[in-house]
Amino acid sequence: MREEIITSGRMNDKIDPFLNIWHWEIPLYLFLGGLAAGILFFAAFYSIRGKEKEFPSAIEKAPLIVPALLIIGLISLFLDLNHKLYFWRLYTTIRLESPMSWGAWVLMIITPLSFIWAAIHLKKVYPNFKWPFPWLDIVEEFFIKYKKVLAWSMLVSALILGMYTGILLSAFNARPLWNTSILGPLFLVSGLSTGAATNILFAKTHLEKKTFSTIDLALIGIELFLIVHLFMGLLASTQVQIEAANLFLGGPYTAVFWVLVVLIGMIIPAVIEILELWKFKIPLLIPAIMVLFGGVLLRFIITFAGQTSRWLY
Repeated sequence: MREEIITSGRMNDKIDPFLNIWHWEIPLYLFLGGLAAGILFFAAFYSIRGKEKEFPSAIEKAPLIVPALLIIGLISLFLDLNHKLYFWRLYTTIRLESPMSWGAWVLMIITPLSFIWAAIHLKKVYPNFKWPFPWLDIVEEFFIKYKKVLAWSMLVSALILGMYTGILLSAFNARPLWNTSILGPLFLVSGLSTGAATNILFAKTHLEKKTFSTIDLALIGIELFLIVHLFMGLLASTQVQIEAANLFLGGPYTAVFWVLVVLIGMIIPAVIEILELWKFKIPLLIPAIMVLFGGVLLRFIITFAGQTSRWLY
């Protein structure tokens, strides 16, 4: 089932992925899952710390888009399945050794959590909002009463979801580029970075913008470290993994990865955020959008490049 989801008939063809419009489902799902995980993590983290007044956008506003992100991601994943009518079999068992099983169950948990979290904050974001049925007010009061339990559940689920988006690929042994333990932490950190960038876009106060700009700067530094470590690990491994690394070191993915993902999606936003922290008047909207752009391309390029890396027979 795991291989079926990653390598449907469309994902297995040998057409140049940059020219094939049918390669968007899996990387889009990985990006939206990571972005949702990042937004929910920060919402839960600052709620647990009792920072509702200091970070209202991160806790109340940004999470409102998460249910839509997860639904679109799940639809894109569903569209990539070869046998769509049998997806329910993932929920007939729990296999601890299967990343796909972990992913299916964590999505089953975090999706309703995201709806509940958004619902209990609707009245704060939209003061005139009223539930159509009185019993919904009772349900809302119940979850508000146990909001900290909800936040802890969401925080743990978000971390697992963010890590899973990378592990889903790394567990696929047939692709040397993906078969590395770095992808899990890399995609988790990238998801947190895009979540921080989204919070910058929603932020209304200087404190929120400065805080998430600083957090994003640190996360970009960790991302760059993990990317360097990724290629060092590949170059120190077998011949096929060296060839997989060479796809980005002089090969067909070199320019698009190092220019669009690393330079435009990480280094330039980091420089802008540093300048802003040094009191230069630069709109943080710019680096936030660039980080989201880099996060999207990171998933697409890693997914596409992995299709061309394979073991020699």
